[in-house]
Amino acid sequence: MIADRPGLMDAVRSRFAHVDACPFAGPRIYFENAGGALHLKSVIETSAAFAGYPDNQGRDNPASAAMMAAIDRGRSDMALFLNAPGGRVFVGESGTEVLFRLVRTAALGAPRGGVMLGSTLEHPALSSAMARWAEVTGRPHLMVPHDDATGTVTAADYRARLSPDVRVASIIHASPVTGRVVDLAAIAAEIRRVAPGALIIVDGIQHASHGAVDLSAIDIDGYALSPYKMFSRHGYGVGWASDRLTACTRDQLIGAPAGGWELGTRDAGSYATFSDVVDYLDWLGSQFTTEDGRRARIAAAGRAIAAHERELLRAMLEGVGNLPGLGRIAGLRLIGGAGLEGREGVVSFAMAGRQSAEVVAFLGARGIRVHQRKADHYSGNVLRPLGLADCVRVSVCHYNTLGEVAELLAAMRDLADGA
Repeated sequence: MIADRPGLMDAVRSRFAHVDACPFAGPRIYFENAGGALHLKSVIETSAAFAGYPDNQGRDNPASAAMMAAIDRGRSDMALFLNAPGGRVFVGESGTEVLFRLVRTAALGAPRGGVMLGSTLEHPALSSAMARWAEVTGRPHLMVPHDDATGTVTAADYRARLSPDVRVASIIHASPVTGRVVDLAAIAAEIRRVAPGALIIVDGIQHASHGAVDLSAIDIDGYALSPYKMFSRHGYGVGWASDRLTACTRDQLIGAPAGGWELGTRDAGSYATFSDVVDYLDWLGSQFTTEDGRRARIAAAGRAIAAHERELLRAMLEGVGNLPGLGRIAGLRLIGGAGLEGREGVVSFAMAGRQSAEVVAFLGARGIRVHQRKADHYSGNVLRPLGLADCVRVSVCHYNTLGEVAELLAAMRDLADGA
């Protein structure tokens, strides 16, 4: 656990902006990481620097050469973080836009006919893209139902809906509402077994900040993430497309290089700020391994992050000291069950006799930032089957501490006691 290394937690937190105070509201504990993680100070500095450069890539001058070098390094670091075997990494407008483009390319590039298959656990960034391009291409859009009690979907669930005529399949790596991470490798393998020609697109937006990503171990065709949810900034999304998906006809300038995915001139600072994230993970991983090589250190950072966050979630669910955990507060309903196994970064709950907005406001007054999720187009797929109009989401990252969890539990105890 990161906190077990003397001085390491302080070193981690010192690298992030606004770690313990909001620039508008003052001191606060930040448990809204699923809505957007804290940003690295290095990302802010890099963003400011690149925002001031007037030069574009492809020119014969030193500034342009520097832009090109930042882009090349950023692409290399994106592939390194994903441990991507071949294929292409690219930058788009946002994680949502990247998912739409991956799905569109797959739907138009796959053989005619057949079906498109996703799950009811998916965030609308993925399910909306699948529905849109199923309609355009005249295919049924089939949905694998997730389990309401556990808040997840399994390979067995997919197996029941699979057929050889699946042309495009979608998977969400982790749910931003239930906090449950799926067995991505097992689901992808099951799809390949039944429909080997299917193009598989994955939404990795919620998962990416909570542990390692290793695409070399997973047989898929597209993966998307949102850097502002993994310590970078808003304004861009990152995508990876397999060689097979890249070979499909897609939106592209006439005469442009055959393997390119970007459209127009992208902000070189986006690539550079992703390199800042990878540099940070490289540093963090060096505290936990003596292995040579940046990929080994990035993988070590992923394991350390996952282990630290697991202990935060254990404390949040089971309690700290004499403070009861969320799983032990009467009248509190945990979304996706009370189990720790398979949970990643998020605990969502509804409280009997309390509106979720009231809980959010109460915690906000105590200096604890959380978020209300509503049964709308973002979260209704999870909440409506449970008969819930809304819930409270508490989301952690590895820079959060057990002390912060204790403050949350103390506030929730007071709320439950009517204080």
